[in-house]
Amino acid sequence: MRLPFQRTPPTPTTHLLPSGPVTLDESYELCREFNKRHGTTYYWSTKVLPKIKQHHVHALYAFARYADDIVDEIPSQGGRDVPTEVRAATLADFGQRFFDDLAAGKSEDPVLKAVVHTVRAFDIDTTAFDRFLRSMTMDLTVESYETWDDLLVYMDGSAAVIGEMMLPILEPSDYDTALPHARDLGNAFQLTNFLRDVDEDLDRGRQYIPLEDSHRFGADLNQRAVTPEFIALMQFEIERCRALYESADIGISMLPDRSAKAIRAAFTLYGRILDKIEAQQYDVFTSRASVSTTEKAAMVVKLLR
Repeated sequence: MRLPFQRTPPTPTTHLLPSGPVTLDESYELCREFNKRHGTTYYWSTKVLPKIKQHHVHALYAFARYADDIVDEIPSQGGRDVPTEVRAATLADFGQRFFDDLAAGKSEDPVLKAVVHTVRAFDIDTTAFDRFLRSMTMDLTVESYETWDDLLVYMDGSAAVIGEMMLPILEPSDYDTALPHARDLGNAFQLTNFLRDVDEDLDRGRQYIPLEDSHRFGADLNQRAVTPEFIALMQFEIERCRALYESADIGISMLPDRSAKAIRAAFTLYGRILDKIEAQQYDVFTSRASVSTTEKAAMVVKLLR
C-alpha cells in the first residue's frame, strides 16, 4: 500500500526491532527512527511541531508503517514470497495485540508501547485503527478498484483515518469542523502517492487509479507508456487531487500556529510532487517524482524562523 506520506525505498521495520524489553522513551525513539528512515516528508514536517508533540506523531507513523510492512515488506522465506494467508495471520495478530494492549493500558511490544501511550494520551478514536487495519487487509487480496467511490472506501481506512488520528494531537479550534478537511488531506497525500508510484504498484500487481477512469481515457497502465491517453488520465487525476488539497487548506487555518506550520510544510512538499510529475511530462515509469532532502530541510528552516 502507498501510505499517505512519502516513503524512501523500504527496509522492513521488523529488521530494526530490538530483541529485548524497551522503555517508553526507547519505544518512542524507535518510532522516530522508523519515521526518519522511511517517511522523509512526514519526518521533516514534524520538526516544525513543538517537541512535546513530535514523538506522538512518530508513534502514529510507526503503527502504520509496521502494519504496511507486514503487507508489503515482510521478509521472504528462503527466497520465496510469503503466502497471503501468512501475511493475513501476521497482520491479524498485530491488530489483536494492539487492541488487547490498548484495553490493558500498556504494552510490552517495542512499537506498540509508544502507540498505546499516544492513543490514550489524546483519547484518539480507536475505530480509526480498526478501519486502517481493515484497509491493510484489503491490500492482501484486492488488486484494483472499479470506481472512485470504490477507491474511497479503501482510502477511508488507509488515508482519511490518518488525518483523523492526527487531529487530536494538532488541536484544531473546532474538531468537528476541521475533521472533513483533515480526512481530505490524508486522501490528497495518498492519491499523490498513487500517481507517483504507478510503476511500483504495477510491480506489486496493483492498480489504484480507478479502472473506470482508465477506460474513460483509453489508457492501459500495464503498457507503462506515456501515451496521449495516459497523459489525459494523469491530468484528470491530478486535478482531482488538487481539489482535495484545496479542501485541506481550509482545515489548516483552523490549527494553532505550530500545528498549522507543520501541516503546511507537508502540504507544500507533497504538492510539489504533483508539480514534478507534470514537469517530467507525466513519465512516472522511468523517473520517480520526488522532493529532495535539501528542499525539505529548507522548508522546515523557513517555517521555524
